[in-house]
Amino acid sequence: MQRKNQYPLTTLILVLVLVSLACGAQPTPEPTATATVVPSKTPRPSATPRPTITPNLAATQRMTDLNAEAQSYFDKGYLMTAKGRFTELDDFNEEWAQLGWYNWWILDNKADDFYMSAHFKWSSAYKNSDISGCGFIFGIQDNNDHYAVFLDRSRILFIDADMSSGGGRPLGTTRGTNLVTFDDNTEADFAVIVKGTYSYVLVNNEVVGEYTLAQSRPLYGNLGLTLLSGTNKDYGTRCEMTELHLWVPLK
Repeated sequence: MQRKNQYPLTTLILVLVLVSLACGAQPTPEPTATATVVPSKTPRPSATPRPTITPNLAATQRMTDLNAEAQSYFDKGYLMTAKGRFTELDDFNEEWAQLGWYNWWILDNKADDFYMSAHFKWSSAYKNSDISGCGFIFGIQDNNDHYAVFLDRSRILFIDADMSSGGGRPLGTTRGTNLVTFDDNTEADFAVIVKGTYSYVLVNNEVVGEYTLAQSRPLYGNLGLTLLSGTNKDYGTRCEMTELHLWVPLK
């Protein structure tokens, strides 16, 4: 059973806005940790793997493409091995209209090392909405500690939500710009890779940022899909994910 959770980002976004206004054209420093509340939980059906079908040429080609994707990530040093197990997930289509909050939908899958990839298409009811978009969530613990990664029109928002420290904070990059550029065409291939305590975020097959995760917290936990709303207007933010698949190494 999948759970839909609601998580506030209002204070975090307010800090981002205030820092941006104060600095003008200067580079924006990463905000400090912000206070948040524990998410509420609402039962919701899970996104289940597609049923096994009789092998055919299309399915064979699809598996060849997936194995090539894993091999390319291994060759670039993003994975510890190229040998793993794929799970293809159903398409995702949701909308959410609560400014400064994100919802997540927990999958049955658990992992520490993994990568998850999909084609994202998202839009906001308000053209000048706050930061918003589709994303992945991982390392979900019983106390709701987690990491969440969102693709916005202008940047990657990588959140470290640590309940013991009172909330969530945006992670800065260890390497990479963390920046993207989208106008009205908010559509892209998106992937999040976790290898040990490092995470890599790829947009259209290019690494946008490398991030260092906390060594003192467990990473093994549930994975999920998430949606951040940047406006209260109409449908808020709408997110579609297709070609959604998960890879975990064989152990």
